[in-house]
Amino acid sequence: MKINSLNILINQASVLNKKFYFISGNEKTLMEKIKTIIIEGFKDKQNVQIKSIETIIDFVDEVGLFENKSIYIVNGNKGIDIEALDNLRSSESHFIFLQENSQKIKKIKNLFITDKDSYLIDCYELDKDSKIKILNEFLRVNKLEILQDVYWFLIDKLDSKYIFFEKNLNKVLELDKQDITLDRIKKILTVDESGKERIFFNLLKKNKEILGLYRDKIINNSDVNELYYNSKFFCQLIIDCNSEDEYKKKIPMYLFKEKNYLIDIYRKYNSKKKKMLLKLLSSTESILRKQSSLSLVIGLRFLLNIKKITIS
Repeated sequence: MKINSLNILINQASVLNKKFYFISGNEKTLMEKIKTIIIEGFKDKQNVQIKSIETIIDFVDEVGLFENKSIYIVNGNKGIDIEALDNLRSSESHFIFLQENSQKIKKIKNLFITDKDSYLIDCYELDKDSKIKILNEFLRVNKLEILQDVYWFLIDKLDSKYIFFEKNLNKVLELDKQDITLDRIKKILTVDESGKERIFFNLLKKNKEILGLYRDKIINNSDVNELYYNSKFFCQLIIDCNSEDEYKKKIPMYLFKEKNYLIDIYRKYNSKKKKMLLKLLSSTESILRKQSSLSLVIGLRFLLNIKKITIS
């Protein structure tokens, strides 16, 4: 049977009813988290030993009259077939298989999907819906209420790898409730929030103000590249959206305070301007690769050209 890793994260006790657990995917930190949840769940229910073997061929049923049940962590896929599983069903032990995704294990995964004593658990980077469910559960368990801008900042800006998402949420618990503000969150969490994104929100100001902000935030090639890709995200939204309604839906929700400003910018664009903006993105990226020594000049010119296209 196939089960969503999210179900295990949120409702941990519900999965402790199978003999075989095949954990797969491409997100190692989530795979390790799921393995830990299953192990700890069984340890809470009964006295078990944890053992690691390379393949199920190495398994020896050691459970005797005076011995504990075991959970076997199986790191390889050699020898896995229906006959092997049938031979293990009478054992008192449980088996957790860990395998990263590959074409070689596709047939094996199908075996665990159809087997009545098994769970197949796929682990991938967290998407937005998964983050929302995990955050909601985190807030419920810890009896926390947070402001809307903080909520959507956590969803939109935290890393999609589980271990980093979890660590950053736990940092929120270290704050007093009155200190859980967006400014405070930005200071303590591991997110890309250096202020370079904010430069885009000042594009319609006077060139003198843009220059001052640029000189304050952009000091090296790395900063220019970060500025470029932050700005490219917002430019690409303008280019890709065919209507204002579509554009509104795609604005990151933690930016609800900037939403009206971004909509005002979008309204200034027609198909001709979008083509100009796309051409600017392409040419700037190419120039940055070829003339990195001039990146500070190129970055400023890039910003001013976006402004020029926008207000033309």
